[in-house]
Amino acid sequence: MRIESDSLGTKAVDDAAYYGIHTERARENFPVTSRPVDGRLVKNLILVKEACANANAETGRLAADKHRMIVDACEAILDDFDCFASDLRTPAIQGGAGTSTNMNANEVIANLAAEMAGAKKGAYELIHPNDDVNMAQSTNDVYPTAGHMALVEYTTDLLDQLEKTASSFLKLAHEHRFSLKMGRTQLEDAVPTTFGKEFHAYYRVLMRDYKRIEAASASLLEVPLGGTAIGTSICATQEYCDAVVPELRRLSGMPLTQAEDLSDAVQNTDCYVALSSAYKNLATDLIKITNDLRLLGSGPQAGLHELELPKVQAGSSIMPGKVNPVIPEVCAQVAFQVVGNDAAIALASSSGQLELNAFEPVMFDDLFEDASLLRGALLTLKKNCLDHLKVNEQRCAEMAAHSAGLATALSPTIGYRAAAKIAQEAVATGESIEVLLKEKINIPDSKIKELLNPQNLLQPANSSAKLETATMLKR
Repeated sequence: MRIESDSLGTKAVDDAAYYGIHTERARENFPVTSRPVDGRLVKNLILVKEACANANAETGRLAADKHRMIVDACEAILDDFDCFASDLRTPAIQGGAGTSTNMNANEVIANLAAEMAGAKKGAYELIHPNDDVNMAQSTNDVYPTAGHMALVEYTTDLLDQLEKTASSFLKLAHEHRFSLKMGRTQLEDAVPTTFGKEFHAYYRVLMRDYKRIEAASASLLEVPLGGTAIGTSICATQEYCDAVVPELRRLSGMPLTQAEDLSDAVQNTDCYVALSSAYKNLATDLIKITNDLRLLGSGPQAGLHELELPKVQAGSSIMPGKVNPVIPEVCAQVAFQVVGNDAAIALASSSGQLELNAFEPVMFDDLFEDASLLRGALLTLKKNCLDHLKVNEQRCAEMAAHSAGLATALSPTIGYRAAAKIAQEAVATGESIEVLLKEKINIPDSKIKELLNPQNLLQPANSSAKLETATMLKR
């Protein structure tokens, strides 16, 4: 063990550890979760530290030898992050607005730099975590900057999968553009439609979600780096402030820009609320879509059974042969979690006070979880459900033929009164609309075929002119 000190006193730290006293205190103080701060945030924080060191060296504040040591340590960590992951580990939810994570990075970089120079860990005379690694920085500008970058990465992955899943619906829409089925409103028979139209509606709503998430993510490319503690850039020079974001942009390859108002950027977290809202929008749409899939696939004997969902695992420990819609179910549960996280993020964002919001750790943790869960849900929905989904065309045709809803499509041609009589009798007798038309209304068979043609059913405005009802009703 080695003894390290801070303004609160001294503490023993494992001599093999690259972290120091601040990290040790954080691990003791925040035993609220076993989940550590997300690795992508930490990696980007190390990259931020390298950019800051470069900017400080460029403006002449950081000595060349210290600059080289910090950069070498940062690059060593990024080159083999797994090797240092156990040291770069603070609780995902923590007090202090992320200070523990920032100091964890500072300590690991300083101790690794010292060790690479032949010195002992904890000998901060060579490279100091605060004076050197954290030069011209505050947790309040570097931690959210790293969080923004991690969120952009997570969102990019999510959008990639969202586009692929939406495309599966578009493919299904094309394949089943002529697959006639009954539409339903309030779970009651409505009017005819096709599975092509139904699948295309799912595609369109998911692509709107894509655009909303993309727009919310784009706002994260504006970062507060250079604002230091409360956006006034205290302890930083103007030259550094001008240089640091362009340097981070160069290192990361992300089109990052510095916030126009750094005080605003440090204290306000509305960009996280906007991204969470876009995630929640996708989640609510997923709930609707997966509920539809479960309902349309219900049965196979006592349900709708219009869709045949892939059988991916046995559904019961007691009922032989039962298969459940487990893929739509897991997607819905992911969506429920995202909706819940959105409430936590709204509370955290609204609870910021004066010049800083101290609750960014929980907002980042929830947003990372949202993006990861949604991506996984969309992946399994496409791979294990949509790619093998089948339409029960025969079942759909039978239900359409016997549905009183067909009468609605006939109304412009035979009149509302005649259509109502046909609908009522169809419900009462279970007879098909086609048979009832032949029995009850004086219409040639050719006209019946025209009236029940799928194209005319779906686009009644294009059907032939309305016939006189009086001449068609059999008395």
